[in-house]
Amino acid sequence: MSVPSRPSPLAPTLALARSFLFVPGHRPERFAKALASGADAVIIDLEDAVPLDAKDTARSALLSAWADFDADQRARLLVRVNPAGTPWHEADLAAVASLSGLGALMLPKAENPQQLEHAFTACGVPVLPLIESAEGVGQMDAIARASGVLRLGLGHIDLQADLRIICGPDEAEIAPIRLAMVVASRRAHLPAPVDGVTTATTDADVLARDAQRSRRFGFGAKLCIHPAQVAGVHQALAPTEAECDWARRVLAAEVAAGGGAFSVDGKMVDPPVLLLARQILLTP
Repeated sequence: MSVPSRPSPLAPTLALARSFLFVPGHRPERFAKALASGADAVIIDLEDAVPLDAKDTARSALLSAWADFDADQRARLLVRVNPAGTPWHEADLAAVASLSGLGALMLPKAENPQQLEHAFTACGVPVLPLIESAEGVGQMDAIARASGVLRLGLGHIDLQADLRIICGPDEAEIAPIRLAMVVASRRAHLPAPVDGVTTATTDADVLARDAQRSRRFGFGAKLCIHPAQVAGVHQALAPTEAECDWARRVLAAEVAAGGGAFSVDGKMVDPPVLLLARQILLTP
């Protein structure tokens, strides 16, 4: 059982989100459906989901649709811009800067803290960087500590391509990187990071396996590419009934002990165990 990091003061709705659902930016007719999917957060994507010849169209569609979102919806929205160094990056940042009430910006292929600080300064909203390259992994601690960072995200498919790694179904080959991301988040006092997508959109068993792995590693959320994945992610990332029962018994035993030493299930309970029990019961 992992111990979640403390909530971020930046964009609290997104700091606690478990599911982040992508929707293509050039398909505005899908925006409302994505927001109604049950996902904690929705990412309007100007990057990978948008063809090269539709980048300007996607940006314009986002700007046109913004007036249709209420304040609560805007707080649940992120915009994934095109990466630094691409022809569309600065125009994307300028558009995002005009979106009043936006929850956060997602920066793909983040590779240094300067990129994060530039985006944060330009847009004035928290930034969720995606680690998707060897350089991003090498700079992960510095990125986590950059101004305006909300929480870290893993783009493991791009990362595998950049590293020329061929992963098996359990993705054991990149386990050290997942652990390093959780450590970097903890050291920077960020909320637990966001794990990458599951490409099998119709296989609930694969999704459950992937999301359970995310939780075991200490991730607090997962990227989704289809609305059907949202419920499975929430279920896999939630504490089990057995864990909740254990946590309730620990807290009840604390009260009964009246400040004295005590144990549960034959194991001593100390302050870190009490903290874990409380956090389990606070998890959505």
